[in-house]
Amino acid sequence: MTLDKAVLAFAGIMVLLSLTLAYFVHPAFMLLTAVVGVNLFQSAFTGFCPAAAMFKRLGFKPGAAF
Repeated sequence: MTLDKAVLAFAGIMVLLSLTLAYFVHPAFMLLTAVVGVNLFQSAFTGFCPAAAMFKRLGFKPGAAF
C-alpha cells in the first residue's frame, strides 16, 4: 500500500468512525468529521498532511501526492 492510499483510507475510516460515534454516542462527534474535511482541504493546497507524515515514518512507500 502506498502512502497516498493509506492517507485516503485513514481519512475514510475517521469519517465513518465519527459519523458512527455521532449517531450512537453524541452529535458533537460531527466536529471530528469537520476536522478531517478541513485537513483534506488544506492539504490539497499546502501539501502538508499530518497523517502522511505519520505513515511515512511507519515506512509506507511514497505515492504520487505525498
